[in-house]
Amino acid sequence: MEEKEWSPATLLETSGSYWSTCTLHAGVKLNVFTPLSAAPSSALRLAEESGCDSRALAMLLDALAALGLLEKRGGEYLATPFAAKFLSRTSPDYLGHIIMHHHHLVNGWSRLDEAVQTGHPVRERVSHEDVESARESFLMGMFNLAQMIAPKIVPQIDLSGRRRLMDLGGGPGTYAIHFCRQNPGLDAVICDLPTTRGFAEQTVARFELSERIGFIAVDFEQDDLPGGFDVAWLSHVLHGIGPEACQSVLKKAVAALEPGGMILVQEFILDDTRDAPVFPVLFSLNMLLGTPDGQSYSESELFGMLESAGAKGVRRLPIELPNGAGVVAGIVS
Repeated sequence: MEEKEWSPATLLETSGSYWSTCTLHAGVKLNVFTPLSAAPSSALRLAEESGCDSRALAMLLDALAALGLLEKRGGEYLATPFAAKFLSRTSPDYLGHIIMHHHHLVNGWSRLDEAVQTGHPVRERVSHEDVESARESFLMGMFNLAQMIAPKIVPQIDLSGRRRLMDLGGGPGTYAIHFCRQNPGLDAVICDLPTTRGFAEQTVARFELSERIGFIAVDFEQDDLPGGFDVAWLSHVLHGIGPEACQSVLKKAVAALEPGGMILVQEFILDDTRDAPVFPVLFSLNMLLGTPDGQSYSESELFGMLESAGAKGVRRLPIELPNGAGVVAGIVS
Protein backbone atom coordinates (compact mmCIF):
# COMPACT_ATOMS: atom_id res chain seq x y z
CA MET A 1 0.00 0.00 0.00
CA GLU A 2 1.31 3.44 -0.95
CA GLU A 3 2.00 5.48 2.19
CA LYS A 4 0.89 9.08 2.49
CA GLU A 5 3.77 11.54 2.37
CA TRP A 6 3.37 13.85 5.34
CA SER A 7 4.50 17.47 5.54
CA PRO A 8 3.49 20.37 7.79
CA ALA A 9 1.06 21.43 5.05
CA THR A 10 -0.63 18.01 4.76
CA LEU A 11 -0.69 17.72 8.56
CA LEU A 12 -2.57 21.01 8.93
CA GLU A 13 -4.82 20.21 5.95
CA THR A 14 -5.85 16.96 7.64
CA SER A 15 -6.34 18.68 10.99
CA GLY A 16 -8.64 21.32 9.53
CA SER A 17 -10.47 19.20 6.98
CA TYR A 18 -13.57 19.15 9.19
CA TRP A 19 -14.22 22.75 8.16
CA SER A 20 -15.17 21.58 4.67
CA THR A 21 -17.07 18.64 6.14
CA CYS A 22 -19.19 20.88 8.36
CA THR A 23 -19.84 23.26 5.47
CA LEU A 24 -21.21 20.41 3.37
CA HIS A 25 -23.29 19.11 6.30
CA ALA A 26 -24.82 22.55 6.89
CA GLY A 27 -25.75 22.89 3.23
CA VAL A 28 -27.48 19.51 3.25
CA LYS A 29 -29.18 20.07 6.61
CA LEU A 30 -30.51 23.47 5.52
CA ASN A 31 -31.54 21.96 2.16
CA VAL A 32 -30.00 24.71 0.05
CA PHE A 33 -29.25 22.39 -2.87
CA THR A 34 -32.85 21.46 -3.68
CA PRO A 35 -34.13 24.94 -4.59
CA LEU A 36 -30.81 25.87 -6.20
CA SER A 37 -31.07 22.81 -8.42
CA ALA A 38 -34.39 24.07 -9.74
CA ALA A 39 -33.45 27.72 -10.36
CA PRO A 40 -30.77 30.26 -9.45
CA SER A 41 -31.42 32.47 -6.45
CA SER A 42 -29.83 35.27 -4.47
CA ALA A 43 -28.83 34.70 -0.86
CA LEU A 44 -31.44 37.25 0.25
CA ARG A 45 -34.30 35.52 -1.57
CA LEU A 46 -33.21 32.07 -0.38
CA ALA A 47 -32.88 33.38 3.18
CA GLU A 48 -36.44 34.72 3.10
CA GLU A 49 -37.72 31.35 1.88
CA SER A 50 -35.72 29.29 4.37
CA GLY A 51 -35.84 31.50 7.45
CA CYS A 52 -32.05 31.88 7.59
CA ASP A 53 -30.07 35.02 8.29
CA SER A 54 -29.23 36.50 4.87
CA ARG A 55 -25.64 37.55 5.74
CA ALA A 56 -24.80 34.17 7.27
CA LEU A 57 -26.46 32.26 4.42
CA ALA A 58 -24.47 34.24 1.85
CA MET A 59 -21.27 33.23 3.65
CA LEU A 60 -22.33 29.57 3.56
CA LEU A 61 -23.28 29.75 -0.12
CA ASP A 62 -19.94 31.38 -0.96
CA ALA A 63 -18.15 28.58 0.88
CA LEU A 64 -20.14 25.93 -1.01
CA ALA A 65 -19.24 27.72 -4.25
CA ALA A 66 -15.58 27.70 -3.23
CA LEU A 67 -15.88 23.94 -2.67
CA GLY A 68 -17.25 23.55 -6.19
CA LEU A 69 -20.80 22.51 -5.24
CA LEU A 70 -22.47 25.78 -6.27
CA GLU A 71 -21.87 28.19 -9.12
CA LYS A 72 -21.99 31.90 -8.35
CA ARG A 73 -23.17 34.12 -11.17
CA GLY A 74 -23.20 37.75 -10.18
CA GLY A 75 -25.35 37.86 -7.07
CA GLU A 76 -27.09 34.53 -7.66
CA TYR A 77 -26.21 30.93 -6.88
CA LEU A 78 -26.99 27.73 -8.76
CA ALA A 79 -26.25 24.09 -7.90
CA THR A 80 -23.63 22.42 -10.07
CA PRO A 81 -24.84 19.42 -12.12
CA PHE A 82 -23.06 17.14 -9.64
CA ALA A 83 -24.74 18.75 -6.62
CA ALA A 84 -28.12 18.69 -8.37
CA LYS A 85 -27.72 14.95 -8.96
CA PHE A 86 -26.56 13.91 -5.49
CA LEU A 87 -27.63 16.67 -3.08
CA SER A 88 -31.11 17.71 -4.23
CA ARG A 89 -33.91 15.95 -2.38
CA THR A 90 -35.87 15.65 -5.61
CA SER A 91 -33.14 13.55 -7.26
CA PRO A 92 -33.38 9.74 -7.25
CA ASP A 93 -29.62 9.72 -6.61
CA TYR A 94 -29.86 11.86 -3.43
CA LEU A 95 -27.09 11.08 -0.93
CA GLY A 96 -28.22 13.49 1.76
CA HIS A 97 -29.34 10.73 4.13
CA ILE A 98 -25.88 9.22 4.51
CA ILE A 99 -24.37 12.71 4.76
CA MET A 100 -26.76 13.52 7.62
CA HIS A 101 -25.83 10.22 9.26
CA HIS A 102 -22.21 11.37 9.11
CA HIS A 103 -23.32 14.68 10.63
CA HIS A 104 -24.89 12.86 13.59
CA LEU A 105 -21.56 11.11 14.20
CA VAL A 106 -19.45 14.29 14.41
CA ASN A 107 -19.97 14.92 18.12
CA GLY A 108 -18.93 11.38 18.99
CA TRP A 109 -15.78 11.60 16.87
CA SER A 110 -14.79 14.81 18.72
CA ARG A 111 -14.65 12.64 21.87
CA LEU A 112 -12.46 9.88 20.44
CA ASP A 113 -9.78 10.51 23.08
CA GLU A 114 -12.37 9.84 25.80
CA ALA A 115 -13.42 6.56 24.18
CA VAL A 116 -9.79 5.45 23.91
CA GLN A 117 -9.14 6.31 27.55
CA THR A 118 -12.20 4.47 28.87
CA GLY A 119 -12.71 1.76 26.25
CA HIS A 120 -16.43 2.58 26.26
CA PRO A 121 -18.71 4.19 23.63
CA VAL A 122 -19.45 7.90 23.93
CA ARG A 123 -22.69 7.98 21.93
CA GLU A 124 -25.82 5.91 21.50
CA ARG A 125 -25.78 3.01 19.07
CA VAL A 126 -27.40 4.68 16.04
CA SER A 127 -29.33 1.62 14.85
CA HIS A 128 -31.04 1.43 18.27
CA GLU A 129 -31.58 5.17 18.87
CA ASP A 130 -35.01 6.50 19.73
CA VAL A 131 -34.39 9.82 17.94
CA GLU A 132 -36.43 9.51 14.76
CA SER A 133 -34.31 11.89 12.66
CA ALA A 134 -31.06 10.11 13.54
CA ARG A 135 -32.56 6.68 12.90
CA GLU A 136 -34.01 7.79 9.57
CA SER A 137 -30.66 9.23 8.49
CA PHE A 138 -28.95 5.98 9.47
CA LEU A 139 -31.40 3.64 7.76
CA MET A 140 -31.86 5.69 4.62
CA GLY A 141 -28.14 6.42 4.59
CA MET A 142 -27.59 2.67 4.43
CA PHE A 143 -30.04 2.70 1.52
CA ASN A 144 -27.95 5.41 -0.20
CA LEU A 145 -24.77 3.38 0.13
CA ALA A 146 -26.31 0.05 -0.80
CA GLN A 147 -27.95 1.57 -3.89
CA MET A 148 -24.46 2.39 -5.15
CA ILE A 149 -22.80 -0.90 -4.18
CA ALA A 150 -25.54 -3.53 -4.67
CA PRO A 151 -25.56 -3.27 -8.49
CA LYS A 152 -21.83 -4.14 -8.44
CA ILE A 153 -22.23 -7.11 -6.07
CA VAL A 154 -25.53 -8.80 -6.92
CA PRO A 155 -24.85 -9.72 -10.58
CA GLN A 156 -21.61 -11.43 -9.52
CA ILE A 157 -23.27 -13.82 -7.03
CA ASP A 158 -24.93 -16.86 -8.57
CA LEU A 159 -28.21 -17.59 -6.75
CA SER A 160 -29.79 -19.54 -9.58
CA GLY A 161 -32.11 -22.24 -8.26
CA ARG A 162 -32.32 -20.67 -4.82
CA ARG A 163 -35.78 -19.71 -3.59
CA ARG A 164 -35.71 -17.91 -0.24
CA LEU A 165 -33.21 -15.33 1.03
CA MET A 166 -32.88 -13.94 4.55
CA ASP A 167 -31.58 -10.35 4.61
CA LEU A 168 -30.38 -10.29 8.22
CA GLY A 169 -30.13 -6.79 9.66
CA GLY A 170 -31.25 -5.63 6.23
CA GLY A 171 -32.54 -2.18 7.28
CA PRO A 172 -34.56 -0.76 4.40
CA GLY A 173 -34.04 -3.97 2.40
CA THR A 174 -31.90 -2.62 -0.42
CA TYR A 175 -30.00 -5.85 -0.98
CA ALA A 176 -33.14 -7.98 -0.73
CA ILE A 177 -34.61 -5.77 -3.45
CA HIS A 178 -31.60 -6.09 -5.76
CA PHE A 179 -31.25 -9.84 -5.24
CA CYS A 180 -34.94 -10.33 -6.05
CA ARG A 181 -34.76 -8.12 -9.12
CA GLN A 182 -31.73 -10.07 -10.35
CA ASN A 183 -33.32 -13.46 -9.59
CA PRO A 184 -37.01 -13.67 -10.62
CA GLY A 185 -37.52 -17.00 -8.80
CA LEU A 186 -36.26 -15.66 -5.46
CA ASP A 187 -38.30 -14.37 -2.51
CA ALA A 188 -36.77 -12.64 0.52
CA VAL A 189 -37.45 -11.76 4.13
CA ILE A 190 -35.86 -8.76 5.86
CA CYS A 191 -35.08 -9.62 9.50
CA ASP A 192 -34.41 -6.53 11.59
CA LEU A 193 -35.54 -4.48 14.59
CA PRO A 194 -39.23 -3.50 14.79
CA THR A 195 -38.30 0.19 14.39
CA THR A 196 -37.01 -0.65 10.91
CA ARG A 197 -40.25 -2.10 9.57
CA GLY A 198 -41.78 1.15 8.30
CA PHE A 199 -38.67 2.18 6.37
CA ALA A 200 -38.27 -1.31 4.92
CA GLU A 201 -41.88 -1.71 3.81
CA GLN A 202 -41.92 1.75 2.20
CA THR A 203 -38.70 1.06 0.32
CA VAL A 204 -39.84 -2.37 -0.87
CA ALA A 205 -43.17 -0.90 -2.02
CA ARG A 206 -41.33 1.74 -4.08
CA PHE A 207 -39.79 -1.09 -6.08
CA GLU A 208 -43.14 -2.92 -6.35
CA LEU A 209 -41.80 -6.02 -4.60
CA SER A 210 -44.10 -6.21 -1.58
CA GLU A 211 -45.46 -9.59 -2.69
CA ARG A 212 -41.98 -11.13 -2.82
CA ILE A 213 -40.20 -9.43 0.10
CA GLY A 214 -41.55 -9.71 3.65
CA PHE A 215 -40.41 -8.40 7.03
CA ILE A 216 -39.93 -10.21 10.34
CA ALA A 217 -39.21 -8.12 13.44
CA VAL A 218 -36.28 -9.66 15.30
CA ASP A 219 -33.33 -8.62 17.44
CA PHE A 220 -30.76 -11.01 15.98
CA GLU A 221 -28.47 -10.60 19.00
CA GLN A 222 -31.18 -11.80 21.41
CA ASP A 223 -33.77 -13.76 19.43
CA ASP A 224 -33.76 -16.99 17.49
CA LEU A 225 -34.09 -16.62 13.72
CA PRO A 226 -36.80 -18.10 11.50
CA GLY A 227 -35.77 -21.06 9.36
CA GLY A 228 -36.37 -22.45 5.90
CA PHE A 229 -33.94 -20.28 3.92
CA ASP A 230 -31.41 -21.31 1.32
CA VAL A 231 -29.48 -18.02 1.34
CA ALA A 232 -28.48 -15.80 4.27
CA TRP A 233 -27.13 -12.33 3.49
CA LEU A 234 -25.45 -10.33 6.28
CA SER A 235 -24.29 -6.93 5.03
CA HIS A 236 -22.31 -4.80 7.51
CA VAL A 237 -23.93 -6.49 10.49
CA LEU A 238 -20.99 -8.07 12.30
CA HIS A 239 -18.91 -4.92 12.80
CA GLY A 240 -21.54 -3.60 15.24
CA ILE A 241 -20.96 -6.42 17.72
CA GLY A 242 -18.07 -8.19 19.44
CA PRO A 243 -16.46 -11.51 18.45
CA GLU A 244 -18.57 -13.67 20.79
CA ALA A 245 -21.80 -12.07 19.60
CA CYS A 246 -20.64 -12.47 15.96
CA GLN A 247 -20.13 -16.17 16.57
CA SER A 248 -23.61 -16.47 18.09
CA VAL A 249 -25.28 -14.59 15.23
CA LEU A 250 -23.46 -16.62 12.58
CA LYS A 251 -24.49 -19.87 14.26
CA LYS A 252 -28.12 -18.69 14.22
CA ALA A 253 -27.85 -17.70 10.56
CA VAL A 254 -26.34 -21.06 9.62
CA ALA A 255 -29.06 -22.87 11.60
CA ALA A 256 -31.70 -20.94 9.63
CA LEU A 257 -30.40 -22.43 6.37
CA GLU A 258 -31.46 -25.64 4.71
CA PRO A 259 -28.72 -28.15 3.77
CA GLY A 260 -26.77 -26.75 0.82
CA GLY A 261 -27.70 -23.20 1.84
CA MET A 262 -25.29 -20.35 1.22
CA ILE A 263 -24.22 -17.75 3.79
CA LEU A 264 -22.82 -14.46 2.50
CA VAL A 265 -21.16 -11.83 4.70
CA GLN A 266 -20.19 -8.35 3.50
CA GLU A 267 -17.88 -6.30 5.72
CA PHE A 268 -15.12 -3.71 5.64
CA ILE A 269 -12.27 -6.21 5.91
CA LEU A 270 -8.96 -5.55 7.65
CA ASP A 271 -5.68 -7.05 6.55
CA ASP A 272 -4.47 -9.63 9.06
CA THR A 273 -1.93 -7.05 10.31
CA ARG A 274 -4.97 -4.87 11.27
CA ASP A 275 -3.29 -1.61 10.15
CA ALA A 276 -4.73 -1.49 6.60
CA PRO A 277 -6.70 -0.66 4.50
CA VAL A 278 -7.30 2.83 5.88
CA PHE A 279 -11.11 2.85 5.78
CA PRO A 280 -11.70 -0.38 7.75
CA VAL A 281 -9.12 0.80 10.32
CA LEU A 282 -10.91 4.14 10.78
CA PHE A 283 -14.29 2.42 10.71
CA SER A 284 -13.15 0.29 13.63
CA LEU A 285 -12.71 3.53 15.61
CA ASN A 286 -16.22 4.55 14.58
CA MET A 287 -17.48 1.33 16.17
CA LEU A 288 -15.46 2.07 19.32
CA LEU A 289 -17.29 5.40 19.59
CA GLY A 290 -20.78 3.99 19.22
CA THR A 291 -20.88 0.34 20.31
CA PRO A 292 -19.75 -1.59 23.40
CA ASP A 293 -17.75 -4.22 21.49
CA GLY A 294 -18.02 -3.51 17.75
CA GLN A 295 -14.99 -3.39 15.46
CA SER A 296 -13.79 -4.18 11.97
CA TYR A 297 -12.65 -7.76 11.41
CA SER A 298 -9.85 -9.28 9.36
CA GLU A 299 -10.35 -11.83 6.60
CA SER A 300 -8.90 -14.62 8.73
CA GLU A 301 -11.20 -13.71 11.63
CA LEU A 302 -14.26 -13.81 9.38
CA PHE A 303 -13.17 -17.12 7.88
CA GLY A 304 -12.65 -18.60 11.34
CA MET A 305 -16.00 -17.41 12.68
CA LEU A 306 -17.89 -18.77 9.67
CA GLU A 307 -16.12 -22.12 9.86
CA SER A 308 -16.82 -22.37 13.61
CA ALA A 309 -20.49 -21.63 12.86
CA GLY A 310 -20.63 -24.64 10.55
CA ALA A 311 -19.97 -23.17 7.10
CA LYS A 312 -17.82 -25.14 4.67
CA GLY A 313 -15.68 -24.03 1.73
CA VAL A 314 -15.38 -20.51 3.11
CA ARG A 315 -13.86 -18.13 0.59
CA ARG A 316 -13.68 -14.44 -0.30
CA LEU A 317 -15.48 -13.73 -3.52
CA PRO A 318 -13.42 -11.98 -6.25
CA ILE A 319 -15.51 -8.79 -6.20
CA GLU A 320 -13.70 -5.44 -6.21
CA LEU A 321 -15.42 -2.98 -3.85
CA PRO A 322 -14.51 0.46 -2.44
CA ASN A 323 -13.36 1.22 1.11
CA GLY A 324 -11.85 -2.19 1.76
CA ALA A 325 -15.21 -3.94 1.58
CA GLY A 326 -15.45 -7.58 0.61
CA VAL A 327 -17.89 -10.50 0.51
CA VAL A 328 -17.10 -13.82 2.23
CA ALA A 329 -19.16 -16.90 1.34
CA GLY A 330 -19.68 -20.39 2.75
CA ILE A 331 -21.98 -23.39 2.26
CA VAL A 332 -23.97 -25.28 4.90
CA SER A 333 -23.78 -29.07 4.58
